[in-house]
Amino acid sequence: MIQVLKIGGNELDDPGFVKQLVQVVKDLPAPPILVHGGGKEISNLQERLGLEPRYVDGLRVTDDESLEVVQMVLAGRVNKRLVSALIAQGVDAFGMSGIDRSAVKAEKLHHPSGDLGWVGHVTAVRAEVFLSMLEHGITPVLSPICWGGDGSIFNVNADNVAEGVALALGADMLVFISNVPGVLVGDRLLERLDPARAEALIADGTVSGGMIPKVRSALESVARGVSAVRITNLQGLRQGTGTVVTRATGTGPEHDAATVDGTTSTSNAD
Repeated sequence: MIQVLKIGGNELDDPGFVKQLVQVVKDLPAPPILVHGGGKEISNLQERLGLEPRYVDGLRVTDDESLEVVQMVLAGRVNKRLVSALIAQGVDAFGMSGIDRSAVKAEKLHHPSGDLGWVGHVTAVRAEVFLSMLEHGITPVLSPICWGGDGSIFNVNADNVAEGVALALGADMLVFISNVPGVLVGDRLLERLDPARAEALIADGTVSGGMIPKVRSALESVARGVSAVRITNLQGLRQGTGTVVTRATGTGPEHDAATVDGTTSTSNAD
C-alpha cells in the first residue's frame, strides 16, 4: 500500500507532534512518502532578516530574497529536523526536495490577482525515484522546493506537491494530517464528505479556519484522480479513521461516525 502523507509546517513546530509522528510512521506496515510544509517558520525567518512576508490569496509571494529563505527553511531546517527525528527512532528516512534527481518538476504559477514571483505548480513527477526508495524500505521526506527544468527553482504549495506525487505513483491514499480527527459537525466526525456537502458546511461556518483549505485541497485531489483522500490526525492515521473525501455524493446518517469529545472543527494550515 502506498500512502502519501502531507504534514503542515504548523504541526512540525510542535516537538510533541513530531515525536508522535515519528512513532506512527515507524509502526506503519509500509514506508510512506512524507511531504511537509513550513510556512510559519519561513515567515519568522523573513521577519528576522527584515523581509516582509507578502501573500496573494493565501499564497506566499516569493521574490529572489524570499526564495533563498524558503530554501533554507524547507529544504534545510525543517526537512533535516524531521529526517533526524525519524532516523533516531530507527526509520530509514531520506530527506530531499523536488530538485533532487529532478524528482518533481514545476512551472511558474500565473495568478490572476498578481505576480507571485518564484511560485510554481507541479507539472511532472519522476515516480521511479520514489518507488525505488519505497521498494528498499526507505521513507522519502520531501520538501516542496521543485525543479524548473531550466535550472530555475520554484516554491510550490505542499498540498500541490503531495497531490502530484500521489497521482504519479497511483497512491492508495493521500492523507492530510491535521490537529483534529477529521471534519466535525458539532462533536461528530464525518466519515465521508462529498463536494456538495463540503461547500454547504463551509458556507454555514461548520467547517472553518484552517480546515477550509484542507477540505478544498482534498476535493481538488480526488477530482483530479487521486484514489482516496483522508483528513485525520495522528491517532486516526494509526487507526485508519478520519474523513474520507470523495467525488460521489453521499447523504444520510451512515456518513457520521461516533462522537468525538474535546475537539473542534477548525485546524491550523500552512
